[in-house]
Amino acid sequence: MIIFSDVTKMFKGRIALQNVNFAINPGEFVCVTGPSGAGKSTIVHLLICAEVPTKGIIEVDGQNLAKIPHAVLQLYRRRTGVVFQDYKLLSDRTVYDNIAFAMEVSGDPTSIIQPRVMELLAKVGLNGREKAYPSQLSGGERARAAIARALVHKPMIVIADEPTGNIDPVQSLEILKLLQDVNREGVTVLLATHDDEIVDKLQTRVLRLENGALVRDSIGGYNSGVPTQPILEKKSHKVFDKEEQEVVAQETKSAPKEEVPQTGGRKIKPIAI
Repeated sequence: MIIFSDVTKMFKGRIALQNVNFAINPGEFVCVTGPSGAGKSTIVHLLICAEVPTKGIIEVDGQNLAKIPHAVLQLYRRRTGVVFQDYKLLSDRTVYDNIAFAMEVSGDPTSIIQPRVMELLAKVGLNGREKAYPSQLSGGERARAAIARALVHKPMIVIADEPTGNIDPVQSLEILKLLQDVNREGVTVLLATHDDEIVDKLQTRVLRLENGALVRDSIGGYNSGVPTQPILEKKSHKVFDKEEQEVVAQETKSAPKEEVPQTGGRKIKPIAI
């Protein structure tokens, strides 16, 4: 499970998120919506540990992300695939090399890298484009390359931050289908978007943010839906297997203690529209 408990995030006195509570089950497809500046990207940055909460606790598989030791944090990041809004492809590397790079830095041998990259290129529909550079790709192709890179370590959570923001409606629907296919394989997908057509097409669970506050948790389209009554499943996203859970617990126990804000024991519950 992914759990946000009374999470507040401030930047230089400005509130980006305020007392946000929600829980996501393994295998869910969840849209995080809201206007620009509502806090969507802040949730993404908190989940990948690029930022830490000012107050509150974020847990994944029962682990408090603020307490995960640095060495274990690298493992967590490999198990969490991220598609950034600007894709962050390396301009001086080919599509193949952009995808392979994520495996190279993990020390994987070429014998494993090559078949995995070619498998992903086929999966996202980029066969024959492996030698192209990002500047030679269309917006939709860049999004596909970014999705392939996010999937390289077979993550159990994929987080996509406005992946369709810079492409046309037809290509947007193709990217949406790719994310749906990933979700059908059991991967939890968190899609941050302000694209109302995408959300209306999905008709899935929607978390809507306004001015940093969670104002809606319901299933439906962009502007309407039925309030959720989620049954929270006490099972892992499989970000960490049993042995790795023990490593996290051991390293957390031996790490220097630091003060972490408490939530006061408040229960997480959906917010009705």
